[in-house]
Amino acid sequence: MDAVVDRSSGIAQRIADNLSSAVCLLDGGLRLRYINPAGEALFGVSAKRLLGTPAEDLLSSPRLAALLTGALEEGQPFTERECRMSVSGEQGITVDLTVIPLREPPELLLEMHRVDHQLRIAREENLIAQQQATREVVRGLAHEIKNPLGGLRGAAQLLESELGDSPLREYTGVIIHEADRLQNLLNRMLGPNTLPHKRRINIHQVLERVRTLVQAEAPPGVHLLWDYDPSLPELHADLDQLIQVVLNIVRNAVQALPGEGEIILRSRALRRYTVGHLCHKLVLCIDIIDNGPGIPEQMQQKIFYPLVTGRAEGTGLGLSIAQSLVNQHGGVIECRSRPGRTRFSIFLPVSEPEEEAG
Repeated sequence: MDAVVDRSSGIAQRIADNLSSAVCLLDGGLRLRYINPAGEALFGVSAKRLLGTPAEDLLSSPRLAALLTGALEEGQPFTERECRMSVSGEQGITVDLTVIPLREPPELLLEMHRVDHQLRIAREENLIAQQQATREVVRGLAHEIKNPLGGLRGAAQLLESELGDSPLREYTGVIIHEADRLQNLLNRMLGPNTLPHKRRINIHQVLERVRTLVQAEAPPGVHLLWDYDPSLPELHADLDQLIQVVLNIVRNAVQALPGEGEIILRSRALRRYTVGHLCHKLVLCIDIIDNGPGIPEQMQQKIFYPLVTGRAEGTGLGLSIAQSLVNQHGGVIECRSRPGRTRFSIFLPVSEPEEEAG
């Protein structure tokens, strides 16, 4: 009989581990006893760090904790639609919460389904499509500009050779210099023209390289903090390209701070996570968070376009290039910003896509 019970428990756990909705089990003291991989992805924290957490802290809602206490005492299930929960210090997510009391011993089974999930997928698909369309437009524009630009530069060089020591050579020099500057700008807009040179890397090697570089050049009042998950697996990626991606974003964060503030580099693993329309068993999420003034709402939808910048001295190419490099790794960069908190999230798949999200 015990063998049958153990086998049934193992089957139940295997089912829960492969569900796309978050499943949690709370003990009689309303502390977390079990959480499935989808729950780890929802909260952005590993099960090892979450186990034993009180329900009130887990759900970031005293009201929901009170409802759970009532369900445990009365033995009555309930469903709460569109609950707002704070996760990992963010503004919040929206979930449908179903609570089922269990007996012998008294426990609560929680199922949470994120209802804004489809909105996130649509937003990521739009970002990827936007980046691809932008690159096509830029490539076409660059082709149309490069040909006459090369002709102008060549004509200026011929004219300069005919002028000898004439003072007019100063003007041909200006033409050649400006033609070269435009050529460099076009090359930067097009981004890297080589495929990623991928190998097995530790993502924390990337983050620590960037943190060391930026801390050395940042003002004394800017502090770079880190919050890494040491259990993350290695990633098959281009080390130099990912350093460029993170460096572009972190330097932007430094420039956004008014000479003082903090930037947090955070790493997490997301299981069964969808990037665009592809579901991956494992995705690495790198967050770069600063407590600066934030990005104006009207600019947040455009910041990954080339030549879009909020700084007079900026070129507006850093984020566009970063997005392009991450796209080449099958990932995407997202941004969320409000005054006092801006978060750039880099999603990098570790596994090959297993299925399309319906």
